[in-house]
Amino acid sequence: MSDDSTPDGVQGHTRPDVAEPPSDYALTLPEGWFRVPLDPEELEASVDALVERQFKGVDDAPHLKRQIRRDLLKRARKSYRNGGIEFYLSLEMAGPVPVPASLVVTFVPPGQDALTARELAVSLAASGPLGQEVSILEQPTGDIVRTRVRTEPEPDDPQGNELPVTSADYYVPIPRSPALLLLSFSTPLDPIADAMVELFDAVAGSLTWRE
Repeated sequence: MSDDSTPDGVQGHTRPDVAEPPSDYALTLPEGWFRVPLDPEELEASVDALVERQFKGVDDAPHLKRQIRRDLLKRARKSYRNGGIEFYLSLEMAGPVPVPASLVVTFVPPGQDALTARELAVSLAASGPLGQEVSILEQPTGDIVRTRVRTEPEPDDPQGNELPVTSADYYVPIPRSPALLLLSFSTPLDPIADAMVELFDAVAGSLTWRE
């Protein structure tokens, strides 16, 4: 794994001060994960180039290729509208087969009431979609609430999605702040979804704060 994520998305003070939230964060991402700009003017061309690169030499997976492109563009555009600050795409390969996955990082401003990890987990479990799993991951930097859900494609999906998608969201508390950092992972690799979520757990657990 390599550290290649140092965005300036977390609001805070630029000088070391224990009374202030951290000003930045860093994630350890696997080799083969790349940052995609969320700027609408750059997004589509960047996704096309990365998907073509990922499927170079693979001619027998057209449905997966179209699914990945649609899913990535849909998630990136939605994330941009919702205040997303970082978008990453996996270009890892398992032999000749691509291992598609994505990560969107979003700054979540504080609500009216600051919730503990347990309170947030209860709230997400009550309001989430059918089949959603909610758990709390204990980390040195604080408890992280994780939700996981498997979404089946709709027969009349206007996006043309044909594969189930596993999504895992990680709600990371920002130290000395009621705000959260949301890490949203997604993969259409249904047969190895459990292994992919273990990878997502590791990436989320690698997050460190910079004062």
